[in-house]
Amino acid sequence: MTDQTEFITVFRSADNSAKADATAARDELMQVGIQAILLDAETPGVVEGSWEVRVPAADQTRAEAILAVEPAEPEDESEVDEEGLSHDLDFVNVFASNANDAEMEATSIQSFLEASGIPTTVIGSAQIPSLGFEVRVPKSRLEEAQTLVTEARQSGAEVEGESA
Repeated sequence: MTDQTEFITVFRSADNSAKADATAARDELMQVGIQAILLDAETPGVVEGSWEVRVPAADQTRAEAILAVEPAEPEDESEVDEEGLSHDLDFVNVFASNANDAEMEATSIQSFLEASGIPTTVIGSAQIPSLGFEVRVPKSRLEEAQTLVTEARQSGAEVEGESA
């Protein structure tokens, strides 16, 4: 087995679902390229009845950040298809532009939405500006994101109008 002195525990559980939860955590970390090992009470140093996931010390911060993100759960079973996939988690456009200032506007919208608790991703590249920029949010949060962006634009226009 791998020398554990260079591995740090990033997940530990003694719940009834500890083995499944630890396995899921290990799999999630391995999918993003972090070497993760699953340990049970048979391993010296692991508390009786618990399961742990350990990663190399160099990956500790990144692994903890990944595991800290709570997966969104579907509100009801009708949102999950036959393969167990929720399409409400698919990312959709809330903003798209090919304008000269599209990158700056996309970054501003991304910052504003993330500060409001809505996860985002920006699609685009300054190296290929002709493709434009997009800000995407989970489909389940699209309406909320559109409302926030509209309200922000309206309040920005009112402030600009007052100062002119």
